[in-house]
Amino acid sequence: MAERLKIPGLLGELAAEFAGTMILILFGVGVVAQVAGAGIGDHDSIAWSWGLGVTLGVYVAARVSGAHLNPAVTIALAVFKGFEWRKVAPYALAQFLGAFVAALLVRWNYTEVLHAADPGLTIKTQGVFSTLPGNGTLPVGEWGAFRDQIIGTAILLFLILAITDSANTAPLANLAPVVIGLLVVAIGMAWGTNAGYAINPARDFGPRLASFFTGYGGAMRDQTGYLYFWIPIVAPIIGGLIGAGLYQALIGRFLPSDAPQEPGEIPTQRDNVEATHG
Repeated sequence: MAERLKIPGLLGELAAEFAGTMILILFGVGVVAQVAGAGIGDHDSIAWSWGLGVTLGVYVAARVSGAHLNPAVTIALAVFKGFEWRKVAPYALAQFLGAFVAALLVRWNYTEVLHAADPGLTIKTQGVFSTLPGNGTLPVGEWGAFRDQIIGTAILLFLILAITDSANTAPLANLAPVVIGLLVVAIGMAWGTNAGYAINPARDFGPRLASFFTGYGGAMRDQTGYLYFWIPIVAPIIGGLIGAGLYQALIGRFLPSDAPQEPGEIPTQRDNVEATHG
């Protein structure tokens, strides 16, 4: 008889969120460092690498934690899908730490390239690690970036719920992470101008703090000197709630209610036994 799979406790779930978010940021921040520091690649390579990072991060964490990898996702699932509120803050902390550690690794690995491209570690390469209004150069203000992050994250959460809702036409054969990755590619290609499509508080603040601690003294501010760091934290949370709420109002409440597992739900004992014994 095959040994039963163990149900992960909270520690296991947090380890999975940490690892999945770390994988996401290693590919996402890594590709921006390569483009900005060495001139290898362009916007398309950035969008594709972020999307692949999401796909791989979800594959790493999904079975253990549900692979939220984003506090905006975790909060939206708590509000609309019954995710336990007691886990929201620990999940967000694990996601932030995963992003922070990954950004430190990127910063260390690309030290020589970044210093050659930008010896003063200024706004020129600050965008490697964190987002800026208008990507640091275009005429977009802070409130334009705030609006953009609400819209972009609303799109993200609306479609994540659509893709992962087993009562809907969810992708089969474990392909949901691939489709979610393609969603992030699409958002990057269509909604990356005004604020760099952070759409994830952990993705932005973790690397922002890592860059601040490693020489980017202006990391918390944008190109105008405005204390910008809070916008990619607050706006995605608002946008995520709007997107998830719209999905529930327009689609979710009209679907059959006999789905075996809600999006973001942690696998149960029954799920694990069935996975082991077929």
